[in-house]
Amino acid sequence: MGVPLLLAACGLSERPYEPRRQWPLLVPRPIALPPRPNGRVLLLRTLRAGPGLDTRGLRFLQPDGSLRVDFFEEWAVPPAEGVEDALRRWLAASGRFAAVIGQGSRMDAGWVMEGELLTLWAEPAQGRARAVLSITLIANQATPRILLQRSFAAEAPLAEPGAPAAVQAQLAALAQVFTDIEKALP
Repeated sequence: MGVPLLLAACGLSERPYEPRRQWPLLVPRPIALPPRPNGRVLLLRTLRAGPGLDTRGLRFLQPDGSLRVDFFEEWAVPPAEGVEDALRRWLAASGRFAAVIGQGSRMDAGWVMEGELLTLWAEPAQGRARAVLSITLIANQATPRILLQRSFAAEAPLAEPGAPAAVQAQLAALAQVFTDIEKALP
């Protein structure tokens, strides 16, 4: 008997139920090309999650520089996992490689790519979303050689406030990062 009265007193019974929404982290490539039959095999290792990017909630950079993580709006998968999968698909559809494989594959890879997702958030006060990904590309040979070591950053305009626009802008920023990574490959 006392619990309903206690809930009514603190206002919890008056709050409407707000379900969580999960957003797919998919970055489709505009044009998909077939694999190159005699191309290299690229191993994309598991991307590390930068500070705070190990949870699925959408992130919003506030005007005071603090980050707000939305509990009710979240990615369907942890961001680093989703970005890794999206990058693997993007590079596989580039037509530059015979295959783009993941960690645990038994194929021999001529190149190995590893990296870290450093930033993935919306900045409503600035009207933009931002993505930053640090990448290292290594030639997998008797004496491994670093071919590329760089951070790739991109911004995309945020059309309006709210989670749907924030998600679309973040995906657009990731698409630009992926395009820049592909262009930088030797």
